[in-house]
Amino acid sequence: MFIVGILLLSVFLGARLHSLFFSRIALWEFNTAKASQANGNSAGDRRSVTGNPADFGLWGKTRIRAYRASLALKIDPPIAVLSIPRLALTAPVFNGTDDLTLNRGLGRIEGTNGPGGDGNLGIAGHRDGFFRGLKDIKAGDTVEIQIPGEKDTYIVNGMKVVEPKDVSVLGRSPTATVTLVTCYPFYFVGEAPHRFVVKASLRYRDLLQQARVLTPEQQ
Repeated sequence: MFIVGILLLSVFLGARLHSLFFSRIALWEFNTAKASQANGNSAGDRRSVTGNPADFGLWGKTRIRAYRASLALKIDPPIAVLSIPRLALTAPVFNGTDDLTLNRGLGRIEGTNGPGGDGNLGIAGHRDGFFRGLKDIKAGDTVEIQIPGEKDTYIVNGMKVVEPKDVSVLGRSPTATVTLVTCYPFYFVGEAPHRFVVKASLRYRDLLQQARVLTPEQQ
């Protein structure tokens, strides 16, 4: 019984370490791309992305299997890393929202602005994967978007539930905005009928480690 107990404990710890290890792979790819673009910058600007990995304890079993399977397939490096500190959520952001992309991380929604610019940046994620934690998000939470040489901090203005065909939330914006989209309800069995949308506006931009605080007119 003692030996069986040791074996079961080893299997559990091995599976947990496997999940934590591979949740860092895409972030490592981002750091590699970031470092390669920072040759002309100061050493202090070559900071690595920090933050906790996704909490696999919240994920659906099917989503965990899909995520692990995606690791064996080639995909372009992330274009950014999204973090929501209060939710201990950190995830790579890729271009596109195809199945492989959303199994590996989060996806920039086609037709929306890219990270680091002005306008509306739309980011999608699975409700039983990286974006499961959005069920606990609150107005006032910070959303950080990091790209090589820059980190933008957004403040959550509010959340709402919309129909899948309602794409008005992804419309153009005169100011820097991030829109997070996932399916809803979070624990719905089968194809979820609605979309959960989080809206956040840019508060400040950390460019080459020099924070530029926005004036009320710019916010």
